[in-house]
Amino acid sequence: MPLIPLAANAKPLTVCTEASPEGFDVVRYNSLTTTNASADPVFNRLVEFDASQAKVVPSLATKWEVTPDGLTYTFTLRPNVSFHSNDLFKPTRAFNADDVVFTFDRMLNDNAPWHKLTPSGFPHAQSLSLGKLIKSVQKVDDNTVRFTLSEPDAVFLSMLSMGFASIYSAEYADKLVAANKTDDLNARPIGTGPFVFRSYQKDSVVRYDANKSYFGGAPASERLIYTIVPDPAVRAQKVKVGECQIALSPKPLDVQAARGDKALKVVETPAFMTAFVAINTQHKPLNDVRVRQALNLAFDKPSYVKQVFEGTATPAVNVYPPNTWSYAKNVADYPHNIDRAKKLLADAGFPQGFETTIWTRPAGSLLNPNPRVGAEMLQSDLAKIGVKAQIKTVEWGELIRRGKAGEHDLLFMGWSGDNGDPDNFLTPQFSCAAVTSGTNFARFCDASLDKLISDGKRTHDIAARTAKYQAAQKTIKDDALWIPLAHPIAAVITRTDVSGYQVSPFGRQDFSTVKVK
Repeated sequence: MPLIPLAANAKPLTVCTEASPEGFDVVRYNSLTTTNASADPVFNRLVEFDASQAKVVPSLATKWEVTPDGLTYTFTLRPNVSFHSNDLFKPTRAFNADDVVFTFDRMLNDNAPWHKLTPSGFPHAQSLSLGKLIKSVQKVDDNTVRFTLSEPDAVFLSMLSMGFASIYSAEYADKLVAANKTDDLNARPIGTGPFVFRSYQKDSVVRYDANKSYFGGAPASERLIYTIVPDPAVRAQKVKVGECQIALSPKPLDVQAARGDKALKVVETPAFMTAFVAINTQHKPLNDVRVRQALNLAFDKPSYVKQVFEGTATPAVNVYPPNTWSYAKNVADYPHNIDRAKKLLADAGFPQGFETTIWTRPAGSLLNPNPRVGAEMLQSDLAKIGVKAQIKTVEWGELIRRGKAGEHDLLFMGWSGDNGDPDNFLTPQFSCAAVTSGTNFARFCDASLDKLISDGKRTHDIAARTAKYQAAQKTIKDDALWIPLAHPIAAVITRTDVSGYQVSPFGRQDFSTVKVK
């Protein structure tokens, strides 16, 4: 791909975003906020998922070959790609196979030095059981790398487009070890992406410069600035007065107001996302399926979706949106039925109810536009069956950390798939491995459900995968592991002088082609 010089009149692009990243070493984390601040601007993967074409496309790998048995993937790497630099590190060579081997060895090899230097673990790699799936990652030559799998996996290639599969510089990692500055891998990321990380002021601002030698062409903006603004109303006001050119995760009312403002425009698409309340099945009495079913029956979901999302979402029944292949149309939602909920609680030994907690975030997001109102509505509905729920409002980064540790009872959360494959929801949220990694917020490990999910990945036969996944959805619903809430429409407010921005149904952010006139 030929280099395109940075436009002489390129201007800075300021984006108002809703929360601080947990860090910039994206493999350690699982929140979309962190992916947006690190994987999306700073890094590249071997492949990317093109939502417009609904397929995997080349990135740091220009092509790949798969053996007929589906066990060996050989990638040809893009030549002459440069890693970024900072005041500590200047690369002495181009990106090559050593970087790919280092990236995956770090996550998968318990004896790798950098594996031990990452005590927080690798939640995506662990929840996807990549340590068992990938037998080896081998350098064939500088421009060729070979992955050997232990069994066929229909979603392996698309997995490599996820943020956690971002490619790191082995040379930078070695430099940090030599300088005794290993924390800089998380604080000062080095990648190959369209923007170069420059600085981060916690809970305030992230600054990036355009990567003028980016292999995909120099970005259309000379600088990228993430301004962290937790209050959605303030984000909307900042884009209205021009302090930001783009406001992410606006409230539905602000979207409606923006449609009538000539200085603004709304960009939107149906999102491959689900908002839900995770029920911690490891906490009593939530370990009783009758109790979990009662909570689902007590909750007035239509009223919740109407009041919280205000016409910008559809009620959720299953774990992924209904326009996804393998969606189980025959699975019916729990009706709103207080009497039936009370009977289930009595049958479970709790005729007078019990006490529990509802965990939520302080500020709104696409998957939870009004956290306080939503939590209070759930609290009110549960009180009608005798369940006394205390609302605990926890800062987003802390909420993710403590949710992964399983401290919650009921947890308002959301999940965004990285591509259109249903496994993006099933494995990270419902596999046994994901309980250990922390992304399974229901904390539910069941051998039969685990087998349905894992068997579904072992074949490329869509009909066979569909049968497994539909059975899995029925199990998830019958066992009441979540209270599914909604599938939102992803909307972003931009100023009219912004061009080149597209909303991803997966919540990913590509600002490389965005220009401010």
